[in-house]
Parts: sequence; C-alpha cells; structure tokens
Amino acid sequence: MSARNNLATKSAKRDLIINRTFNAPRERVFNAWVDQKLMAQWWGPKWFKNTVCELDVRPGGSIRIDMRGPDGTVYPMKGIFDEIVTPQWLVSTSSALEDENGNFQLENLNTVTFIGQDKKTKLIWHAEVLKATSASEGALEGMEQGCNQSLDRLEELLTKI
Repeated sequence: MSARNNLATKSAKRDLIINRTFNAPRERVFNAWVDQKLMAQWWGPKWFKNTVCELDVRPGGSIRIDMRGPDGTVYPMKGIFDEIVTPQWLVSTSSALEDENGNFQLENLNTVTFIGQDKKTKLIWHAEVLKATSASEGALEGMEQGCNQSLDRLEELLTKI
C-alpha cells in the first residue's frame, strides 16, 4: 500500500512534485519505469491503454508512448532519456500534444528519484513544465490527477510482480 503525500505541489510555473511511498524494493520500482512491458501496463490515467510503449533506456535514448483514451482518442508522447542512474533516478524530457505542423504544445523535464527505505521505496516525481501553450491548458489542469492515477496503477502492478 502506498502512502500518498497530499502535499503534491504546483509552482507558479505549474510544475508538479509528487511524493509516493511504495511497499516494494527500490530495484523493483525502478525496473517498472525502465521495462517497456511493465510500463505499458501502468503508464497513463485510469481507463487509458497504451497502444505503443517503446523505451530505449540510455542517455539520449528515446521514449514513445501512445495512450488511447476511453473515447478512442490516441495521445502520443515522445521523449528522450537525459540521465539514468540505476536504481536512483531517471531524468527525461517529454513532449506531447503535437499540432498539425509537428510542434509540441507541452514539454516537461521529468526527474524521478527512487529512495530505498528498508523494503519500501519513496518516489519523488518532479515534472518541470518547460513549454506550455494555450492548447495545453486542459492537459495541465489534469496533470496532477493523471500522474497520481498512473502511480495508483503502478502500485497495483507492483503487488503482482
């Protein structure tokens, strides 16, 4: 069972920091973030399914996740792994909401820190918004809820692996 820290915070720039503790060892939690078969099972808000989940887990390696919403709409996300220190942290840049000209309307720098605490893991997810256009307002409004739903799904998966 996780302990959700209700102090998820947003800065004036609309950054988001979420703290979660998982009842699983750090290596297992980290692995769920870097194994594409595992990530495909938990990434995204409740009721979303990942039709594509490709991870090239190395500095400079790519990320591609296509999430299908309950209404059938596909939401592609692309990114790059910037830094990986196994099993301590992951840093990646992600881009979403591509317009008809190939320009992304939302870009984040994600830093995920994994802190081992006995047989548990404290996870700190900092999503720093680098770019947000008016077209990304809805996504920004739902970012905290979507991230927490992803982590709820991760928590459930960790009880099975």
